[in-house]
Amino acid sequence: MENVERDLIEKYGSQDSELRALWLQHQDFEKMIVKLEGKPFLSPVVEQEVKELKKKKLAGKTKLQALLDKYRQLEA
Repeated sequence: MENVERDLIEKYGSQDSELRALWLQHQDFEKMIVKLEGKPFLSPVVEQEVKELKKKKLAGKTKLQALLDKYRQLEA
């Protein structure tokens, strides 16, 4: 995530609960993915869990980007 996007999240996150929730969820998914991928061996079940987390993270980021686009328009 770019600094401009982080600045928008900091600026509007206190006002927009959906934006704040999506950002926190995005960070949580990232932490879980890093933790799981850091293991020396991934079982098929864990590999599937990582795939699902990545899908959820991407879906959330898509929603987050849409909200950030709205706030970028306000800034322009």
